[in-house]
Amino acid sequence: MGNLLKVLTRDIENYPHFFLDFESKSGRGVEQRENEMDGERCVCGGGGVLSVCRSPPDGQASKDQMGNLLKVLTCTELEQGPNFFLDFENAQPTEGEREVWNQVNSVLQVSENILFGLQAYKGAGQEIRDAIQNPNDFMLQERAWNSVCPLVIKLKKFYSFSLRLEEALQSLLECLTCPPFTPTQHLEREQALAKQFAEILHFTLRFDELKMRIPAIQNDFSYYRRTISRNRINNMNLDIESEVNNEMANRMSLFYAEATPMLKTLSNATTSFVTENKTLPLENTTDVLSTMASVCKVMLETPEYTSRFSSVDTVLFCMRVMVGVIILYDHVHPNGAFNKSSKIDMKGCIKVLKDQPADNVEGLLNALKFTTKHLNDESTPKNIRTMLQ
Repeated sequence: MGNLLKVLTRDIENYPHFFLDFESKSGRGVEQRENEMDGERCVCGGGGVLSVCRSPPDGQASKDQMGNLLKVLTCTELEQGPNFFLDFENAQPTEGEREVWNQVNSVLQVSENILFGLQAYKGAGQEIRDAIQNPNDFMLQERAWNSVCPLVIKLKKFYSFSLRLEEALQSLLECLTCPPFTPTQHLEREQALAKQFAEILHFTLRFDELKMRIPAIQNDFSYYRRTISRNRINNMNLDIESEVNNEMANRMSLFYAEATPMLKTLSNATTSFVTENKTLPLENTTDVLSTMASVCKVMLETPEYTSRFSSVDTVLFCMRVMVGVIILYDHVHPNGAFNKSSKIDMKGCIKVLKDQPADNVEGLLNALKFTTKHLNDESTPKNIRTMLQ
């Protein structure tokens, strides 16, 4: 079974015990090709791409299918379903996942470049100040404008990427929630897609953490819009308007006005997914999110498992994913994530974060405080609110 850890903490028949292979590099796992199948199937499509999910015949969980994997935890005494230990580091797609995986991968491949561009963003603060203080100095006006225009093109690139990320997230949600399988079965079977879902959330939290430290973004874009409006009044046509027209500028302005624009985009995308798929039970979506939160919490609070990560960065990865799915759950579920009826152990999740070095989790705790929807509801237990103060 390769790198195998099997932990059965409870022998409760109400909870399924199964393998989640997020480490196998062979591309096997629970893959079953069409000519091997006689079970049920579901077809999930995202962005015009179809993925076929099939249930394996009895007795097919053989050693070669398990590959190099880690088996997890089963159940707890909480009524929140199974917890799993997942290796987020190396999962590879099966044939049934590959088309959607390729589609999403084409987006994720650009993500590091987006983060690098955001991290390198310096802004044109000095040039703008000089231009404002010397309104009659044409050279300073031109210098500020020439400094701002390339930055606006860069900001458009970030915004356009958020639209691609939104489509990718909805494609993954479609695959991870489609009947006849339960969300738990989907996470078992489509581990590479679950890993991509986690990677999108990881990127999103990283992007927003960086963006909050760069006030120059909104200053630069405000100057750009003021200058465009002034020149339009003077009947001046500028080449950049072919790149960033008024409609695009309005949408970008709303995007960057958000404290956490990428999280807002994903929250809206998840809400839209639920609204547009009226025949799909809401629980299909919320259970995927709550299960992922439970997965990350158990991994983070169990040294036995964190010690098996090949990279120290995986701890921060898990924290970001946990916070990301909590926020999405809170926006999608009518009662939110903080209610006593929530399937997410919020007290446990917050405790896990607070057990980490403060510098690593300050942004994540702030995300829970300021980007969730139901934290300040009357139904939120006081001890939860106190923990986030």
